[in-house]
Amino acid sequence: MAEPLCLLAVHAHPDDESSKGAGTVARYQAQGIRSVLVCCTGGEEGDILNPALDLPAVRERIAEVRLEELEVATKVIGYDDVVMLGYRDSGMPDSEANARPDAFANAPMDEALGRLVAIIRRERPQVIVTYSDDQQGYPHPDHLMVHDISVPAFGAAGDPAAFPELGEPWQPSKLYYTVWSRARMLATHEKFNELGLESPFTDEWFARPSQDDRITTQVALDGFEDVRMEALLAHGTQVDPNSPFWFGLPRDVSRQIHPFDDYVLAESRVPTDLPEDDLFAGLR
Repeated sequence: MAEPLCLLAVHAHPDDESSKGAGTVARYQAQGIRSVLVCCTGGEEGDILNPALDLPAVRERIAEVRLEELEVATKVIGYDDVVMLGYRDSGMPDSEANARPDAFANAPMDEALGRLVAIIRRERPQVIVTYSDDQQGYPHPDHLMVHDISVPAFGAAGDPAAFPELGEPWQPSKLYYTVWSRARMLATHEKFNELGLESPFTDEWFARPSQDDRITTQVALDGFEDVRMEALLAHGTQVDPNSPFWFGLPRDVSRQIHPFDDYVLAESRVPTDLPEDDLFAGLR
């Protein structure tokens, strides 16, 4: 019998799973495809961006709060399982947190790679979604580390000579980078202007390098456009419900703007024709 289809997404912090590809996961979940989230850190260094929750009682237990929020958000999205890789949020470069030995960015590469390989072999995904090799727009140490372990893990998981103690080899078929397209930002910015609203997309946003020319795959959200917003709202400390960036447009308007999630096919072990509209193209 054919192996059941499975998607494994690797993200850096609680809330990343909501802002990147949430609608895609919900769509595949509705099709009966198993989805697994690997969250590499606990997000302990994230700022409290919602003034209503910027309270001493919340700050005192921020690590627990972030995990509670993650649990709610992943239920909204529909993830079947959430696996914590077990590292601490590294914070931004040159911060005190960034120097901690338990920070994800400081983890020994073989150790972090082995943890991810073990998860891949256990979960047996055909598709892995991770972060791009080009992160000039937002070079967070943890986002860089996600990429740095995901790419070699894709091949090592199927290599009998790599980490033989970590289970039976399993070779995923396709590796994708999730990206926020310039086209999405521009369309959103133009809609703000059209409605006479102040756009949160300043010149600095458009100064970031564009990866639109690399996009190979667009997954239509087809009724799952609101999943990202609902999942983000579950991250009460990280997402201000009054944020114009996320919620500045009426919901019925925002769901019509670029109703796709964008991906770059980084590696495929199965034939597929580009451009694609399905991460599982060539697998079903």
